[in-house]
Amino acid sequence: MQLKELKGIGEKTSELLNKLSIFCVEDLVNFYPRDYDIYENTIFVKDINDYMDKPAVAIDAIVANTPDMKRAGNLMIISAILKDELGQGMKATWFNMPYLKTTLRMGYRFVFRGRVIFKNGGYVMEQPVMYTMADYAKLLNEMQPIYSLTKGLSNKIVTKAVAQALAIFRSQEDYIPDAIIEKYKLTEYNIAIQNIHFPKNMEIFCEARKRLVFEEFFMFIMSIRQLKDNNDLQPNHYYIPNDDRTDKLIEMLPYKLTNAQLNTWEEVKQNMAGNKLMNRLIQGDVGSGKTIIAILALMNAVYMGYQSAMMVPTEVLAKQQYESIKNMFIEYNIDIKMALLIGSLTAKEKSLEYERIQSGEAQIVIGTHALIQEKVQYDNLALVITDEQHRFGVNQREALSNKGKQPHILVMSATPIPRTLAIIIYGDLDISIIDEMPSNRLPIKNCVVGESYRPKAYQFISEQVSQGRQAYVICPMVEESENVEAENVVDYSKILKEGLPKIMTKDGTFKPICIEYLHGKMKSSLKNEIMEKFTAGHIDVLVSTTVIEVGVNVPNTTVMMIENADRFGLAQLHQLRGRVGRGSNQSYCIFVSNSKSKKTKERLDILNKTNDGFKIAEEDMKLRGPGDFFGIRQSGIMEFGIGDIFTDALILKDASDAVNEIMDKDPELLNDENQSLKEKLVKQTERLINKLNI
Repeated sequence: MQLKELKGIGEKTSELLNKLSIFCVEDLVNFYPRDYDIYENTIFVKDINDYMDKPAVAIDAIVANTPDMKRAGNLMIISAILKDELGQGMKATWFNMPYLKTTLRMGYRFVFRGRVIFKNGGYVMEQPVMYTMADYAKLLNEMQPIYSLTKGLSNKIVTKAVAQALAIFRSQEDYIPDAIIEKYKLTEYNIAIQNIHFPKNMEIFCEARKRLVFEEFFMFIMSIRQLKDNNDLQPNHYYIPNDDRTDKLIEMLPYKLTNAQLNTWEEVKQNMAGNKLMNRLIQGDVGSGKTIIAILALMNAVYMGYQSAMMVPTEVLAKQQYESIKNMFIEYNIDIKMALLIGSLTAKEKSLEYERIQSGEAQIVIGTHALIQEKVQYDNLALVITDEQHRFGVNQREALSNKGKQPHILVMSATPIPRTLAIIIYGDLDISIIDEMPSNRLPIKNCVVGESYRPKAYQFISEQVSQGRQAYVICPMVEESENVEAENVVDYSKILKEGLPKIMTKDGTFKPICIEYLHGKMKSSLKNEIMEKFTAGHIDVLVSTTVIEVGVNVPNTTVMMIENADRFGLAQLHQLRGRVGRGSNQSYCIFVSNSKSKKTKERLDILNKTNDGFKIAEEDMKLRGPGDFFGIRQSGIMEFGIGDIFTDALILKDASDAVNEIMDKDPELLNDENQSLKEKLVKQTERLINKLNI
């Protein structure tokens, strides 16, 4: 059913919903709330630190002074001091609500509910709603959904549309077998989908969420398990033994491979020369040396007369990998011809590369998604490597592998995931873990600071730049938002240009520091231009969103400053930090957070204490635990719609066990009780392929 058939959804609203990937009623039903506004018990002012991450808190208090009214431009601002029964006070402010002057009288008691921020050295509740004690008691524990929005779309519109969609979408058949539902105590699907949007209380919400998270993991693992079973049956069409010339390169390298690298390389060699097709994941922390293993594998394939391809997520990274490998081959007199295939090439340049690839002249092809376009025809593709594999869907990896006759697959990821979870979510792949760092790497020095530290941080960045170094500053937002208080790259770059001290040149004169900004909404050509300038050292400080998370290798960058660090997941912060510490100079990471939440401080302190990504992942999982439903999502890691592999690790394990139970008894899903599941799997695969346009 089309969105425009819903009451109140016209063409304009429909277009706005499309921006959120909502195109039909089913999409709307599966558009889960990102959070909930929960009417919880009132708290005391002294405990406010523990609730700073909440969208709103409630305080039972009296108005302790005669409210103050003043005008600032077009704004009429009313402010008052609220005191709880312990006598502790905090400030409250209202904007353009002059009629409150008759209600806000000294000594009057209300429940004040609103968002609390820390401003000018104290707590301020902004635009609180006032309730009598009796009225608030009626709302207690009620949960109102909060949806992700786009400009021009209100939460009220989405909520009404979802309610209509649920009424239409009732009585869907539950495709998970009854035995599994009963064993794992899962809520029936239709009840769960209703209660995830409009739960009556936290207990009902938890049951609904558990069911839908289980389902999401269950379907993902089921797809992966089928791929795995298919892979296990595939013979090795490309026998690739080790070549003495790769051993010679290892000996010539200016560094020694770590034991973890050598073990991984041994596993890769055995796979490529074994009886079965290689499907292997190399999981290694940022800077652990995965790329050299990939290069050795590419070389062995070429030495047997085959082609190989390596797909990376960004054009800038593709160019850098291409240049880096090409220069290495020149340095060590390795005669291997390469091709670079990226979207920004001209039609003529692409045509030339297509010819070189199809003829077999290009022995190694480096590129982005351009590698899987229909026009690209390979000569004898025997090895496919995907870098930062979580950025590519299963179907995209499969599309690349289909370019050859079942080539060997090697995927690499710097995303730290505990091994117990990695075995489940990468179930179609054998796993190698590089858990050692090269001995020549200096550990990054970290610090977690408040906003008051900024002047010192700016001075420190200026000193590093004066020594010829570069720096990143990360902001969570592209532009200023009315709904979110966080730093944005556009305004922050202006602030830096004014705040960073000038540096002295060799001739004794002073010059301003070169500052540019970067974000994902820019045109690809402009993004590439800025990153290339930064890589070449023409930009001193780059203010960016997380678009540089999977970025280029700029060894000269020694400072990473992350604003509003509390808004990012730990794994993502660790990935960002990995952009520095890649050269011979000491590097530093400054995490800036003004959050007063104890929980937030504990989380960030994990990063302060260690640079080990796997340890961070384990500690993050322990700290958050299975009950942290509103924790910060780990952006970029196997992005599920509702599930989180850290928060929901126990559900992930149950879903994996359930899949094994079904597949062990009925691998072809031929039994009557599995027919609905089989149909669902087929539909899901078709939908994924259509979305990816593969």
